[in-house]
Amino acid sequence: MMSTQSLTDIAGRLRAARRVAVLTGAGVSAESGIPTFRDAMTGLWAKYRPEELATPEAFRRNPALVWQWYAWRHGLVSAAEPNAAHRALAEMERRVPDFTLITQNVDGLHRRAGSQSILELHGSLERACCSRCDVRQPFPAGSGEGGPPPCPACGAPLRPDVVWFGESLPAAALEAALDAAQGCDIFLSDGTSNLVQPAASLPWAAARRGVPVVVVNLTAEGQGGGPNVTYLTGPAGQVLPALVQAAWGGDGDPLASREV
Repeated sequence: MMSTQSLTDIAGRLRAARRVAVLTGAGVSAESGIPTFRDAMTGLWAKYRPEELATPEAFRRNPALVWQWYAWRHGLVSAAEPNAAHRALAEMERRVPDFTLITQNVDGLHRRAGSQSILELHGSLERACCSRCDVRQPFPAGSGEGGPPPCPACGAPLRPDVVWFGESLPAAALEAALDAAQGCDIFLSDGTSNLVQPAASLPWAAARRGVPVVVVNLTAEGQGGGPNVTYLTGPAGQVLPALVQAAWGGDGDPLASREV
């Protein structure tokens, strides 16, 4: 549950901060109805586990199967809408002079909510990339039948522009995320268990530098701790708008009445 005293204290720190870094995970997107990798798959995909499909080996073995699964996922995220947590972070970015949003999510909802300074650690389902060369393009909508389309430059199969199990995170994005974590005035971790490395190390890298860390999650189970860490337990879609409202005023969802 949210403590009024903790909320007021954190809101004051946010209002005074010039540099804010935020890490978001699957819990934020789950509030928009997007299933996490921990959720059991349904329908045609019920017999598979995500770990069996989200790998380079699976793509080499059966590119059509992997492409069709990602085309299905692309359809899910395209139909989803940003929720109050996404909109609150977009509003926070407008209020803070130096704001960095680090996300493990690949659904593009932060961008659709209006966020601009985004580091996508795990890539984005909004894009496809070539499995051989450096070509990137928007993910082709309605391409779930058959196998992956060919790259327009070299003819190799396209793949989703996401980081699969066994692949390294983009080095430049990870370095920028670490710099933001260690150089900010306050760090927010939202909707993530902070168990999946290397993103999980970011809040604690900030805490070791003496940066106040605020963990917003449904549970504190599996989380780290320390004197610089505060927990606000609850859905990000409730906690983050409350923080923005407490820090800068306004009523309820800070973007409820705006076009985004």
